[in-house]
Formats: sequence, structure tokens, C-alpha cells
Amino acid sequence: MIFSAFCLREVASGFVGGPFGAGLEMSVLVLTAVAAVSVMGCSSSNGDSAEAAAIAFIDDHLQRTKELEIGAGRSWWKANVTGSEEDFKAKEDAENALNQALSDTAAFARLKEIRQRVELTDPVLRRQIEVLYLAYLGKQVDPELLRQMTAKANEVEKIFNTYRAEVGEQRLTENDVRTILKESPDSAEREAAWKASKGVGRKVETILKDLILLRNQAAQELGFRDYYALSLHLNEQNEEELLALFEELDELTREPFLREKAAADRVLAKRYSIDPGQLRPWHYEDPFFQEAPRIYDVRLDKLYAGRDLAAISRDFYAGIGLPLDDVLERSSLYEQEGKSPHAFCIDIDRAGDVRILTNIRPNDYWMDTVLHELGHAAYSKYLDPGLPYLLRIESHILTTEAIAMMFGRLPKQPGWLRAALGLEESQAARAGGEARKMLRLASLIFSRWCQVMLHFERELYRDPNQDLSTLWWDLVERYQGVRRPDERHEPDYASKIHLVAAPVYYHNYMMGELLASQIHHAIARELGADDPASLVYAGDPRVGEFLKKKVFGPGRKMGWNELAEFATGEPLGAKNYAEDFVNR
Repeated sequence: MIFSAFCLREVASGFVGGPFGAGLEMSVLVLTAVAAVSVMGCSSSNGDSAEAAAIAFIDDHLQRTKELEIGAGRSWWKANVTGSEEDFKAKEDAENALNQALSDTAAFARLKEIRQRVELTDPVLRRQIEVLYLAYLGKQVDPELLRQMTAKANEVEKIFNTYRAEVGEQRLTENDVRTILKESPDSAEREAAWKASKGVGRKVETILKDLILLRNQAAQELGFRDYYALSLHLNEQNEEELLALFEELDELTREPFLREKAAADRVLAKRYSIDPGQLRPWHYEDPFFQEAPRIYDVRLDKLYAGRDLAAISRDFYAGIGLPLDDVLERSSLYEQEGKSPHAFCIDIDRAGDVRILTNIRPNDYWMDTVLHELGHAAYSKYLDPGLPYLLRIESHILTTEAIAMMFGRLPKQPGWLRAALGLEESQAARAGGEARKMLRLASLIFSRWCQVMLHFERELYRDPNQDLSTLWWDLVERYQGVRRPDERHEPDYASKIHLVAAPVYYHNYMMGELLASQIHHAIARELGADDPASLVYAGDPRVGEFLKKKVFGPGRKMGWNELAEFATGEPLGAKNYAEDFVNR
């Protein structure tokens, strides 16, 4: 599939576009695939055969794929809204048609030859060819293998969309499970809901393993160790550098996390009248412990009772010079039977048809989520329309995650609560002060959860036949400090939709967190704010202008690290993140 902005953010099953209750965004997943390309903005000197060949290839590609890409986006959207067999079949057919176009071996041979031409000097044209090359490369496998992968992925996604956790006579949505884990004082009820929510893992385990094997086969046909290595290559990321970054983050966050978790464990153990050593996964409120449990006095959900979260978000974005009324009008915002229980943003055509899918309830979790998804939408909507079509897309999946996460943090700030909700200063200060503590705890928790996903997925593709259930809980205990359930050996890992719908994606969330802090500090400098922690953007259109110029505007002309330096003055690093969440 080719979507310029696709963020899948889990709701109750824990897909988070940002760690702080903002839903997933599979923003799961900005499927960075590449599609229709225009020659707008490409210069070509007379008689330059290399540039002429490149422009001709791009034009031919556009003719063959543009409508296929738009059709695939629309089919993907409809299937996730309705969940129907018919719509999922249409989605699969559209994906296969697009895959077939990108798997054209003759076209890929021409593309490789053009890419190697040293006289191709126009930087915008060369960048388009590089982006196209990465898109085609991942499809240069047996067409039947591609069809099998698409079919398996669709089968699993459909199961996730329609699965309901069954507890006794009740069929629970993911929002229902989350409510129980958030509110029930009964350990037995919590355990039953948690285990039922993991039941989807048993339904998809075999199909998921088959999909992993197919993905590895495809990667190895292309000369890569496995699908994990291929995915990083296609996303212009270096595996050694990635592992080194996460090792640095492990060292940076381990001790602060353990201190915070020990304090949280004491509160939770008292709440459930058990010893801290008896705490199990269902006591941590989020099904994957990727978000912070409520251990502080503030109850932010009360602030949103009876409020229109979509309207609050609409007004906020309009106030910073990024109006999104049209996005909200074409979006699917509330729960319905068969609809995907997650949250995401998708750009259908790179020409303004940007939408979000959410399942809003009036609570803190969904406030964060809607702001998060609309952050993705703002990025997609306000890309420079003068960019060539192929580059009219976010610089990278981690850069759009950074923007979504940056906005998703705001409801934990006193100033934002006062400005957006109209709270009295004393009420906002009281609620916001506790919320900021929650934000720090949530960030540390999320950083550790990302370690689990990074290392599990790398091992999953290295050896999909190993004991994955044991591996999963070994990593959870190591990085999150959560004890595995007693005498349980279930495919709990398979209940994580990212493994299917957003493979080798999760590390970009954490890198997005780093970049979110870095961009936030750059905005603070631009606006002359003395304390970045107090900056909440509300009502200041200079924020939108900065983002349009320094982050959104360049599109994919720049790689992710080049964009980080362009927007903030330095390459991606952990300094500002540490100032925001580790050293406080």
C-alpha cells in the first residue's frame, strides 16, 4: 500500500502514536510506500539524457500507478470503517494491483540504470528517483509471494477489527476493556478482561507466523538477512546505529524508570490490597503497560465529561494557524460495529484528502489521541503543494510521529488545560501539575515498552520458530519490570497489531519522541520562551508558521536526520528529551 501519512495508533490494545494515551496511531504507521509521482519542480537541461530519462520514467510511473494508489487508499479506508468481508476483499484486490505495478522487473531495471547515472545532478530529481527505487526494491519478489503476504496480512487485520473480548456473556470492545482496566477495583475482573483481550493472539498466531516466514522469504530473495534488515534499509535507517541509540536510551532511562515504577507499584498494590510482588500485567491499566497507570490524585477524565473533543481539537489547531475543519468533516470519529478499534491518519491522494479514524469517548485518553492524529493530519495537509508528487509526503515516518507526539503531550500541561478547556487558573494548575508528573512517568514507561518491541521484533524475524511466548515475557520482565502471569504460556505477543499492520515500525515512535522534544525546544527558541516546559502553543499562529516552514514544507526532499538538523539546528539526539523527561 502507499499512503503518504498513515498512522495506526492502538486504542485498547495499546497501539500508541505517542505514549500518552493518544491512540495509535498507525499516524500506525506511515506506510512510506511510494506512489504517484509528478515531474512538477524537476528541472531538465536541454540535451541532458540522464535527466530526460529520469523524468520520462517518473511520468510513466505516474501514468501506471496514480489511480491505483488512490484506489488502494480509498479501499483501505472503507474496509477499516466497515469491517465487511466485501470491503476487505476490495482492499486486498487494490493492494495486489498496486503491488503488481511496483513489481515490474523491466521498470525496475530501467530505474536502477537511471539511479546509477552520475550525470543525474538535479537534487530534487535525484531524490525522487531514490524514493522510487526504495519503493520498487521491496516489491521485486515473486508476484505470487506478494499476493500471499497481502492475503495473510488482510486476514489478520480483519480478525483484529472484528474481535471482541468475551467475558462471561459480555462481548467487550477495546474501549470496554480499557475502561475495566482503568476503573475496576476487582483484581479478578481485571484479570478476566485482560486475558480475554489477549484472546485475539490465539486466533492470529498461526497466520502471523506464516506471514513472518513469507516476509523473510521475500527479503532473502532480495539479498537481505531477513525482513527486519530489509525494512530498515527501505526506511533509510542503519541497524547498528539504531541498536546503539536504543542502548543509550536504555542506560539513560533504566534507573529513573525503576524508581518511578517502584513508587507506582506501591500505590497500585495498596489500591488492590495485595503485596507489590503480586502485581501482574492486568494491574497496570494499559493492556501492554505502555501508558502510565493513574497513581496521582488528579482524575483528568472528569475534565472531559460531556465535552466535544473534536471541537476542542478543531479550535486549538485553528488557533495556531493550522485549521483542520475539512479533515474532521471527512473523518470517522466515533465507534461503530465492525470498525477498526484503533486510530490512524491517512492521506488518500496527496492533494488534500486527509482523514483520521478514531473511536472517541469523552476522556483524557481520547483527548490525547485526537490531538495526536490531527498532528499527523496537519503535517499531511500543510505539505508544500509545489513539491513534486513523490516528495509531497512526510520526510519519514518518525518525523510525522514527532509532530503527532508533540501535540499529544499538550493535555498534560496546565496552560493548555486553561486555554483549551477554559479552566480556572487554580483548577488548571492543580490538574496540570499532577498531569505533568503523569507525563514524565508515561514517557519513561513508553521508552521501556519501545525496547520490548524493538528487541522482540528483531528476534521474531531472526528466528520465528523459537519459543516466542517465552521470549516476549522475558523482554517484558527485563525492560518493563512486569511479572508474567503465573503458569501462562499463550501467544500474548500476537495480540499486538503492529506486528501485522506496522511491521518493524515501533522504534520510530521512540525516535519520534526524541525529535518531538527537539522540535519543541526549537519552537521555544523561535518564540522567545524562557521555559520550554511552559509553552503550550494555544492561540499563537507563529507555531503553525514555524512548522509549515521548517518541518512540513520540505516534504520528503530531505531525509529524516537532514530534516531534524534543518528544523532544529542539530541532528537527532536525546539531549532535549532528557531535559524534558529524564533529568527533572
